[in-house]
Amino acid sequence: MSNYVIVTDSCIDLPLELIKKLSLEVIPLTVIISGKEYKNYADERDITFKDFYQLLRNEEVPTTSQLSPIDFMTVYEQILKQGKDILSISFSSALSGTYQSAVVARNELLKEYPDRKIITIDSLCASMGQGLLLTYAAEMQQAGKSLEDVSAWVEGNKQSICHLFTVSDLNHLKRGGRLSAGKAFIGTLIQLKPLLHVDALGKLVPIAKARGRKIAMNQMVDRLVQTITNPANQLIYISHGDCLEDALYVKEQILKQIDVKDVLINYIGPVIGAHSGLGTLALFYIGKERTTN
Repeated sequence: MSNYVIVTDSCIDLPLELIKKLSLEVIPLTVIISGKEYKNYADERDITFKDFYQLLRNEEVPTTSQLSPIDFMTVYEQILKQGKDILSISFSSALSGTYQSAVVARNELLKEYPDRKIITIDSLCASMGQGLLLTYAAEMQQAGKSLEDVSAWVEGNKQSICHLFTVSDLNHLKRGGRLSAGKAFIGTLIQLKPLLHVDALGKLVPIAKARGRKIAMNQMVDRLVQTITNPANQLIYISHGDCLEDALYVKEQILKQIDVKDVLINYIGPVIGAHSGLGTLALFYIGKERTTN
């Protein structure tokens, strides 16, 4: 049995079955709609993904709250009391203060548990990009790799997790502060669909635009084919904001061009979805190192 636990947050957007298979400890963030709080659990016990996106269609305006140091301390301490160490990998610090809360919790608890190890890592990833990073980390853990080996691999490879996505409306990202008003301006142009990625700093950056949704999706696939490394051994993750048909189309186009180990499709959960909106489509894989431009 492993002597450490991998802790993360619900921004990973992984399906429940995979979370269980990987033995991840996932702390749920909160989405607030019409004054009511819902925890973003993978088992959808507070709110189903379908219901969440229906609320968006009804023009509800959700907000979210990051995890607090107390949230982390509660989970961390339960693990430390079992005599186990912790590898904590959080949502990009460029998009949320959740990672900083993890650091505060670590610093406080190490005073009480000086003989234990708590390693906190800023993933610089989002949604199933973060989920992909956690998948590889958990598989290494299950293969018997040490806490130090896995944390070193995560730090050394997180910049290789490529994120490509297109959204129906950039104003969702602008409203949540995930994208500047200037960069969101592209979203107001008639018939232009933006292609974005997460850069080396963990920020959302527009990199191209397409005249129409189908062209934007094809651009995503073309970019993946051009930048993916060692595709035959790769897991490719696709997340969507209640647009499964588009996700299936992208999967089909990828498999027409390259052979990969597997392709996994899942919903964008309510916390990420509150900022990305309906119709967001995202693609994640290991590729050439991210750049800041």
